[in-house]
Amino acid sequence: MRFLPLFLAIWLSAVLSSQAQTTSLSIGTEAQWPKHEVRAVWLTVVQGLDWPRTTNEEAQRRDMRQILDKLQQAGINTVLLQARVRATTIYPSELEPWEGGFTGTPGKAPKYDPLQFCIDECHKRGMECHAWVVTIPIGKTNRIGAQQMRKKHPQMVKRIGDESYMDPTNPQTATYLANICREIVKNYDVDGIHLDYIRYPETWAKPKKAGENAARRRQITGIVKAINKAVKEQKPWVKMSCSPVGKYADLTRYRAGGWNARDAVAQEAQLWLRDGLMDELFPMMYFKDDNFYPFAIDWQEQSHGRIVCPGLGIYFLDPREGKWTLDIVEREMNVLRQLGLGHCYFRSKFFTDNVKGVYDMGARFDQVPALVPPMTWMDKPAPTAPQTVQINGDTLSWSGAQTRNDSPDLHYNVYASTDFPVDITKATNLVATRIAATSLLVPATGVNYAVTATDRYGQESHAIQLQLIAATQYAMAPIIAKTDGRAIALPDKGSTLDADFVVVETMSGRQMGVFPYTRTLNVSTLPDGLYQLRSLGRKGRNHRIGFFAIKR
Repeated sequence: MRFLPLFLAIWLSAVLSSQAQTTSLSIGTEAQWPKHEVRAVWLTVVQGLDWPRTTNEEAQRRDMRQILDKLQQAGINTVLLQARVRATTIYPSELEPWEGGFTGTPGKAPKYDPLQFCIDECHKRGMECHAWVVTIPIGKTNRIGAQQMRKKHPQMVKRIGDESYMDPTNPQTATYLANICREIVKNYDVDGIHLDYIRYPETWAKPKKAGENAARRRQITGIVKAINKAVKEQKPWVKMSCSPVGKYADLTRYRAGGWNARDAVAQEAQLWLRDGLMDELFPMMYFKDDNFYPFAIDWQEQSHGRIVCPGLGIYFLDPREGKWTLDIVEREMNVLRQLGLGHCYFRSKFFTDNVKGVYDMGARFDQVPALVPPMTWMDKPAPTAPQTVQINGDTLSWSGAQTRNDSPDLHYNVYASTDFPVDITKATNLVATRIAATSLLVPATGVNYAVTATDRYGQESHAIQLQLIAATQYAMAPIIAKTDGRAIALPDKGSTLDADFVVVETMSGRQMGVFPYTRTLNVSTLPDGLYQLRSLGRKGRNHRIGFFAIKR
């Protein structure tokens, strides 16, 4: 059993005694916005639950772009995309057949590579894309994945009822799953390998002999070790993660109810973090109240300096799935942020469909950008800062950054502020994150800029600064007047501007709101930062009409 420090136990009691209201963080406070935080979503392919919803390939690509646009606009920076489904794949594999949802025929290839497409689209939007690999379950016995596995590798398959599983007691299972992950990492620029169901199935016979649980844990850990070795030998910057059962083990004051990662299904996930077998965990914390908070604290205490991003059961917001209210999810997100943990939605469609307003709430909660935490435990030196930065017209450009480790490429973050030097420790100064290009369209006046480089381990360089205004000056882009943080005066539309509404966007294009075009625009709910303003006409046309900065 595990213990909570006294001060955390007292704090937890306060949380649990006020279930009807959210915790103390309020949207808009500077302290709320962490610079580093994983904001993730599981994007399911099985049975087309999230994607694809049609066999029309052009519609599939269009739907994915729309999904990713919505996720980006809500502040998501990590997408866990199901790449191996049930011994079937969404990419051309030498080991397993195609998942059938893309063509309507299991085993038949589409005319494009869905995994490559999704990676590219995520990276265009500054989001990480992790390949989600379902490990032990291989599906219904009569389906193509299980059929081919039994035909090729009968010794690795165990059948329970009408379901088939890879046998964790067979050493060849570890080798096979390692080869699947090696194939993905070798052929694709994924940011992570995310293992699902890396555990003994619930339907497996319960242990009957002393020591059998320990043996099972060694077997599952052996599979994890084999996959880790295969991944890290190919690309050591690719994050290893998994989704363990949401309660690791019984706590002193709170029991897991017989269902936990370590003792029920042989997942020693916290030890995997400690021993470097995992870089990141996404525990499936689909619970509430005292089934959630004590165990979230336990994950945080046992994180060993790695990343922990609990999964939230937002599917319970759907009346067909459960009876959750939105305040349950919001309260959990507030507590996770206080603990320094990320949050991951299960699953994408419930989020983008805005069930009970969860998308709107999440977009407000994450309205300031965040970087994915760096892999500091890899002990890699950060890249050098860009050596030059300049602005020509409305194009900010930079050059000269260099990697100082085995990272194959660099990305860049751009910060802006009316202060100088620009404070790069503040998330509210971030205007663009993880961009692959070495230039960005920005307002040419009104703010100062800073640019940093990041490598594939997330290590960030020092900043190169560009001063365009004096620190005591508060100039603005020519069209939009200075704001006091509460309202701005918009220009007169005149007779030529067809605009019923104005759209406020971040510099990275994330929409913060659509408002009627009036002479005064209320911006009191927006955090400090740099924004662009666009008109929205009757026929859907929009034009950028200026920029404004908020600094309270």
